[in-house]
Amino acid sequence: MTHRTIPAVSFSSVRRRELVAEFTAGHITSDAGLLLLREADRRIGLTAALDAAIQDPRSPERIVHPQRTLLAQRVLGLAAGYEDLNDHGLLRRDPLWQAATDHPEVDGSAELASAPTLCRLENRIARPDLLRIATLLVDQFLASFDTPPAELILDIDATDDPIHGQQEKHVFHGYYDHHCFLPLYVTCGSRLLVA
Repeated sequence: MTHRTIPAVSFSSVRRRELVAEFTAGHITSDAGLLLLREADRRIGLTAALDAAIQDPRSPERIVHPQRTLLAQRVLGLAAGYEDLNDHGLLRRDPLWQAATDHPEVDGSAELASAPTLCRLENRIARPDLLRIATLLVDQFLASFDTPPAELILDIDATDDPIHGQQEKHVFHGYYDHHCFLPLYVTCGSRLLVA
């Protein structure tokens, strides 16, 4: 007799698909953290806001992949460490990725966008879109406070990260007297904005 010691974890459903995390094998993925990112995105509405900020010049009757899904696929890919578009050749067929991006089924298939489709999305974003995205990100940051602050103080600072060997892009820094990476951090209070 099987005795389950860890209860199943339910996530919000996607159309007819119920998303449940269990520890009984079946379809296995190494990207289950996407479900947590998806839930966080639903709470703050970042992907939906990006979709509203970027103009979509495509003909609606010819669209297979909605822009919001393309954005979710790209943002989640970056967050999961898939920086290159070529990674999406395999990821587009993964049922977890399809569910995490809320991709609609088209003609019985929920396959996500290919690398060339994602590339076209990235290349059609124009300066006005970038301005709206920058404004959106500032608004999202301000919304993260319980009450909007009267002023924001940004701290821009570099921190040495000593290296060993001959890694690319290392520098010798006279102040620290060793070879290091010198990443730049931008913080606002205790919140990291950019690294």
